[in-house]
Amino acid sequence: MTNRLMEVLKGEEHNYILPFLWQHGEEEQVIREEMARVDEAGISAVCVEARPHPDFLGPKWWTDMDIIMDEARKRGMKVWLLDDDHFPTGHAAGKIHEAPEELHRLFLGERYIDTLGPAKGASFLLDTLLMTGLRPTISYPQHAKGKNQLVSAVAVRRDPSNGTLMSDCVDITEHVQDGILYWDIPEGYWRVFIISANKEGGSKAQEDYLNPLDRASVRILINTVYEAVYERYQADFGKTFAGFFSDEPGFYNDPITFDFNSRPGKPGVSLPWSLEIPALLEQALGEDYRKDLYLLWQNEKERSHTIRYTYMNIVSKLYADNFCNQIGDWCRARGVEYIGHVLEDNNVHARLGPGAGHFFRSLWGQDMSGLDVVLWQIVPGFDQLSFRTTSGETDSLFFHYGLAKLAVSLGHIDPKKQGRTMCELYGAYGWTEGLKLMKWLTDHMLVRGVNYFVPHAFTQKPFLDPDCPPHMYAGGKNPQYRYYKHLNQYMNRISHLISGGRHMATAGVVYHAEAEWSGEAMYFQEPVKELMQHQIDCDILPIDVLLDGASVRDGRLHVHLEDYTCLILPNADALPAALLQRLVRFADQGLAIYFVDGMPKRSSEGIEVAGELLCLASHRNVKKVALNKLSQDLVSNGYFDIQVRSHEPYLRHYHYVHPDLDVFMFFNESPHNTIRTEVVLPVKGAIYAYDAFLNRLRCLNLLDTDLNSVSLTLCPYESIVLLHGNNFDSYAIDPADMEFNQISDLHAKWMVSTADAEHYPHFVEWGQLSTLTNMSSPDYLPYFSGTFRYETQFEWQYLVNHALLDLGKVYETAEVWLNGEHVGVRICPPYHFELNELLKKGLNMLTIEVTNTLVKDKQDFLSSFAQQEPSGLMGPIWISSNK
Repeated sequence: MTNRLMEVLKGEEHNYILPFLWQHGEEEQVIREEMARVDEAGISAVCVEARPHPDFLGPKWWTDMDIIMDEARKRGMKVWLLDDDHFPTGHAAGKIHEAPEELHRLFLGERYIDTLGPAKGASFLLDTLLMTGLRPTISYPQHAKGKNQLVSAVAVRRDPSNGTLMSDCVDITEHVQDGILYWDIPEGYWRVFIISANKEGGSKAQEDYLNPLDRASVRILINTVYEAVYERYQADFGKTFAGFFSDEPGFYNDPITFDFNSRPGKPGVSLPWSLEIPALLEQALGEDYRKDLYLLWQNEKERSHTIRYTYMNIVSKLYADNFCNQIGDWCRARGVEYIGHVLEDNNVHARLGPGAGHFFRSLWGQDMSGLDVVLWQIVPGFDQLSFRTTSGETDSLFFHYGLAKLAVSLGHIDPKKQGRTMCELYGAYGWTEGLKLMKWLTDHMLVRGVNYFVPHAFTQKPFLDPDCPPHMYAGGKNPQYRYYKHLNQYMNRISHLISGGRHMATAGVVYHAEAEWSGEAMYFQEPVKELMQHQIDCDILPIDVLLDGASVRDGRLHVHLEDYTCLILPNADALPAALLQRLVRFADQGLAIYFVDGMPKRSSEGIEVAGELLCLASHRNVKKVALNKLSQDLVSNGYFDIQVRSHEPYLRHYHYVHPDLDVFMFFNESPHNTIRTEVVLPVKGAIYAYDAFLNRLRCLNLLDTDLNSVSLTLCPYESIVLLHGNNFDSYAIDPADMEFNQISDLHAKWMVSTADAEHYPHFVEWGQLSTLTNMSSPDYLPYFSGTFRYETQFEWQYLVNHALLDLGKVYETAEVWLNGEHVGVRICPPYHFELNELLKKGLNMLTIEVTNTLVKDKQDFLSSFAQQEPSGLMGPIWISSNK
């Protein structure tokens, strides 16, 4: 038997959970007790967050950190640390404010003046113009006066009939002296663009942040936070102290801090800049590059796209080298790891503003891939339509079909990630979020390959902390906390099974960032959705990796440990020339290449690629296919791993392999509909079902042993792990699919009692119910949060070996006792319990405890964005047996 499965069955799996532990400067005993709460929840690590602490890096901070480290050493726990005093990362604990001006944020901005010629001897007051603050801008010291540094002055002729810009363009930068532009205006209408740089652009909230494009500026964060922690805990580095976490660093160049559409071309918005960029632009565009800088804001068709692509290519690489890679290298040199995530929301991962320009580049220097899900970004059932959250409408297609696959793909293809992808999740959904939704979100991540989790959050602040609930313990007020360990055990067990091996995928889908910078482009998540809804798995591949790190052998594309039978390119007007050249080589080597909804028309750089495009258009291994025909074509050509007998758009799957073990996870993402189908697995021999809640292995009866066809029934919220390997029989119990021939509807009168989290397990009698109902309806207990205890007696007529209790609808955690014996806990549907020998012939005593969430009592703001579920046991209740 494989080591991974053996470790899980013996309870020896690793820890994959590191929840946020918020610090406010509490007393020592409070800190130690919260560490104990994390530990007893089955978690062996914390990620300490300083954001709410009043004395980050001061005496009280170090005292509190010493307590956390002491508790962690005693308990065998790991400690991670968020790397700044503010969210997002980049404030450097306030040290940027006192740093030299050249290390502050720097932006490129554009302002223009409309003129009319002929007019000899004309002049323009540039410094006065630039200091108006309407569109902050700057760059070359020889033209500097005050805070504004001129980069270029360019005059562009306008069409006298409609005012549009024409191709006639004159670089007049050399005519600027002491802040005044002297220019003899030629005949006609002209628009003079003044391109300059200063530190005044960007979002106000991040005005004292570092410049992520400047290596020395980023070094301030390292010197201030990282070096200070290393000095104090050097002996713990790589042992108790595991590493650092960066939270949503980015450019923040847009005055609207979280505008997800911020990119070159947005009027009035300055662009990230550094002193390195001019030389890089000159290298890419030629010595007269200044003449074209105005096209970063103005549209001139293909030339604008070329300039914007070049600019974005440069700044995203500078961010990678100077921010992420520099910090990651510092950590690895000292034996710790660097993790975290950037802002990905609504496609900003490939943009400016709160983004970092390019998802893969922005996280390549880290030791795990990372993402987050907060603020109702992912909601069961809202995979097509948008969902209204605190920050506006979600791009649900991205959040459901793009986000996790994007992050997991990076974990698969970067060797330093070791197949690890971390997700920060659960945060800021409000108190309406309980373990039921948490389990759904967890499965959403696990079935895509996420295998490390940062739950959001444990807080030590006295209840009620309004900061982004729900909170796991909440000072003992969260009634579901006592069941939280069940979710954590489940999470650790499956994470262990999908770590340390290799993911199996059919297709590589090309990441769309460079295409978006170059013109009109299809988002990568559109073909991913088509594939996922037809159970064809894929990874998202950045162009950088296809150019350096990918190879074709035996007609398959190999990237690190992964290999793919085909490569899919979302529709794009333009792609980098080097990629088009590489695609020709891949096709010649036998790789199947699919262009979705058509082929590109040009290169991103403006380089001539007619020959490459012609070759690809006529190549036997290259196809153009409509998006809605993509999966059909792949299947007809044998490009698939598993087969599903019916169309199941909400069935998700993940195939992971170890040397002697195949792991197949399936999850029903529909919040309402049960999936009943047959699945053909690409293995031969016995198949076993692993229950990660009960930590139990069962042998399955196959429908077709030749095809290894398995019957699959998944209720909403239900997942299953199927295993294939050798020597499992001695660890497995009887086949899972037992036949029940006696089914009884349990009609009973119920005595109901209640207990809130503080008084549990001391219940107060409420009354009797003859019909199960919603206990949060107006005539019952609409404001009660806690546990409902249901007690009844019933007669059973048969002697049985196997019996199953089905509670029907439950809101939302359920714990059952039969005849005084504990039966089990369920935190989400289906609410099925094996009664077996506990069910006696004659009179039986049944006790069911159902615990809702705190939202009924604490009606918080974040919960107002979602529909509220009922409370209590609603049934119908059935007992099935094999008499």
